[in-house]
Amino acid sequence: MTVLQAIKQRRSHRAYTQEALTLEELSYLLWATQGIDKATTREGRIVRTLRTVPSGGARHPFETYLLVRRVEGLAPGLYRYLPVEHKIYLVRDDEDLTDRVHEATRYQFVPRSAVVFVWTVVPNRSEWRYVSLAPKIIAQDSGHLCQNLYLACESIGAGTCAIGAYDQDKIDPVLGVDGEEEFTIYIAPVGKVRER
Repeated sequence: MTVLQAIKQRRSHRAYTQEALTLEELSYLLWATQGIDKATTREGRIVRTLRTVPSGGARHPFETYLLVRRVEGLAPGLYRYLPVEHKIYLVRDDEDLTDRVHEATRYQFVPRSAVVFVWTVVPNRSEWRYVSLAPKIIAQDSGHLCQNLYLACESIGAGTCAIGAYDQDKIDPVLGVDGEEEFTIYIAPVGKVRER
């Protein structure tokens, strides 16, 4: 699918089939939203990354968590993405995770999805450089990252619909973040969709 086709066909999808995503598809979606194209090192340490999404000053202040429900080869649970290694690790596998995320999203369409992307932000990554402009830049950057998810989903026969109306006090504890130094900024359930 060309970029033009993906942009033209992009829609918000709230209904998904019961089909699982493959591990390759999940890997592709992670790469499309936070993948590293180039890393600059100093004294053997990565000091800057260029990624598949733009970010003011290449600060990339986001972390990606995944509520995995139906992904071939992965047990259900909450995972965290490590972009430098392009790997995920299991954070927790509580049986009530879907219910808790569903409640935190004010009972939107989480239970229908195969996986839920939950992005957090670590504001200090942008604040040290942009000070009072950081909130605006973070908001813009979160839009870039979610739009890449929309387009990447479209290209594999999946769909998403971003959720901004969530309960901060309920979602942050599910992820184990403190709500100040790191907090949830965007949520996007993903699943396979029926052909139009």
